[in-house]
Formats: sequence, structure tokens, C-alpha cells
Amino acid sequence: MIKRVTWKMQQVPYGSVDRDRPLIRVPFTRLAVVTVSLPLVGLGACIALALLYHYNDATYTHCQVGNKLASILHSLAAISLTPERYIWRFSIGLHSAPRFLVAWGYLRFYRGHFSWRLSELLSGLTFLFAFGENVGLLLLTYVSSTETYRLHKSGFIMFIVCSLVHMLLTCRLWSLIVKVSFSSDEMKSYWCKLRLFLSNCCCCLVAGYFYWRHNTYFYTLFAVCEYLVVLTNMAFHMTAYWDFGGKEVMVATPPEGKRF
Repeated sequence: MIKRVTWKMQQVPYGSVDRDRPLIRVPFTRLAVVTVSLPLVGLGACIALALLYHYNDATYTHCQVGNKLASILHSLAAISLTPERYIWRFSIGLHSAPRFLVAWGYLRFYRGHFSWRLSELLSGLTFLFAFGENVGLLLLTYVSSTETYRLHKSGFIMFIVCSLVHMLLTCRLWSLIVKVSFSSDEMKSYWCKLRLFLSNCCCCLVAGYFYWRHNTYFYTLFAVCEYLVVLTNMAFHMTAYWDFGGKEVMVATPPEGKRF
């Protein structure tokens, strides 16, 4: 059984004095745009700098296969050399905290919509895989391929696997939500999520094929597919723009008597 309830991202009781008013109050739509823009701009800057100033390193691969485009998994320069590594680490580190916050917000959102035990279990698994996706991204970011390649590769695989499972579970939960929803934003969000998930899966499969062929031409196409995987992943998370469009993220001090 699915129940419809009104859920707010954060409810804070306010006092009558100035010190009990919100310290920070940000529309979620603005937070979503900034959060997704950080890795998007950071990745674009890193690739551009790597190809302009470190082309040989950017197109180098550990298996000595020729390459014409910087690969996220194997490139030594795209996110490993100076100043690329600092740009990438800054953008990912700064955007990771809102990602954890949004994952927790979705968990509350789903549990506010469902009373069916299996759906509550799915919402919990969705949160865990969203958490694992973010951890995998941090791991592949802060452990570069030039430092510990196997750990960097493990972070990349963790990111991809957790991302795909998270998107699959999210689409399943939203398929249940839209069955009883009359909201155009929720319908739009669901169909965008589904299309982006299928596109991400196709890009992963094609990238795997190109990687398996493993020559200069196909390895360059593998790098292109890597970018498409990352971009469709970012776009999938951007659908939170519609999911929490009318909500705000607030930091506030509790009223007297509520303080610890």
C-alpha cells in the first residue's frame, strides 16, 4: 500500500528573537544546480588543461595502447597532475557533502511515501548505494592512478556499480510513486530518470566493448563513453531539481529549551 503525505526537507521551530531565526536559507533548486555544476565544471577544466599542457601524459595508458583522448580511468594527467588534481579534488570534495545530504533527504522522502515494508527496504538499499557511489567517487578522486592504480581502479568500479544499482532502485521506487501521483513534476522526473538510467547502462556496455577491443581507435571511443557515463550520471542526480523544487535547505538555531 502506498500512502501520500506531505514531506518537508527540514522543519525547524522558530522563536521570537533574532537568534532563533535561520542562519542560512537556500532554495534547493539553487543548491542542486551548484552541486552538479561543481564536478561538471571541474572535469571540463581538468580535461582542457590536460590536453593543452600535458597531452602526452593525458593520453598515456598503463597498457601502452595508443590513445587520442584523456581517459578518466587510465589518464595520468586528467585528474592526477598539477593543477588538474587540485581543481578536481576541490570540486569533488566540495560537492560531496550536499550529495550525502540529498541521499538522506531521499531516504526521508521515500519513507514518507511508502508504508509497504518491501518499499521501505528498497528505500534503505537505495540510500546505501547512493552512499557507496559517493564514497567510490571520493576514492577515485583522492587516490590517483599515479599513486595506487589498483585502489584508484577499485574506486572507479565501486562508483560505477553503486551508481547503476542506485539508479535502478530509484527508478523502481519512482515507478511506484507515479502510479498514484498527479504531479507533472513527478511524472517528468520519473521519465527523465528512466531515460537517463537506460542511457547510462548503454554507455557502460559500449564502453566495456571498446575497452575489450583495446586498440588506439577503440580506446579513444572508450574515453568518449566514459565522459557520457559521467554526464548521464550527473544529469540523473540533477532530477532532484524537480523532486525537491519547492523546498529549502536551512541551518538554524533551535529556540530556548531545545538547545543541548
